[in-house]
Amino acid sequence: MPDAAVPASPARSVRIRDAELPDLDAVVEIQAHYAHHTVTTFSEEPMSVADWAQSLQEKRSAAHPFLLAEQDGLILGFAYAGHWRRKSAYRHTVEDTIYLRPGAEGRGVGRALLTELLAQCEAAGHRQVIAVLTDDASTAASYALHVKLGFTEAGRLADVGIKRGQTLSTVLMQRSLGS
Repeated sequence: MPDAAVPASPARSVRIRDAELPDLDAVVEIQAHYAHHTVTTFSEEPMSVADWAQSLQEKRSAAHPFLLAEQDGLILGFAYAGHWRRKSAYRHTVEDTIYLRPGAEGRGVGRALLTELLAQCEAAGHRQVIAVLTDDASTAASYALHVKLGFTEAGRLADVGIKRGQTLSTVLMQRSLGS
């Protein structure tokens, strides 16, 4: 995924929209980069198009948004909300996930995605959003974005993952929606 493929213009020309099945090749491409080359996700292997198609259907059935940021026909990133836990008492709590195409960082794309994701989660009746970030310098921008959009740190889980030879901890962040 060469960074040069990302348009140089700012995020104001980025369109946020619902993900569709034809978009899933780009979703796979973006997520594969993070699975293979970073510790920002604990996924060690990318999901397939079929896996993403099933995930998209599950999210739609549960009123969980799955959004894309697109500019000039290029998918710059995606964000979605999913079950925090599958027990029924957690039905109004979701976990957010955001991935940006390498080269799309620092341009407001993540903020646009997360802002719309939060709005759609609230409109769907969700009341709490949880973010789980790797406690690593590579997630500093994601941490800052979540703070800017009203998340607060709710806790840390020490040494819960091992990826790329590193023992990793996570930071839990939380934001309330509506009432």
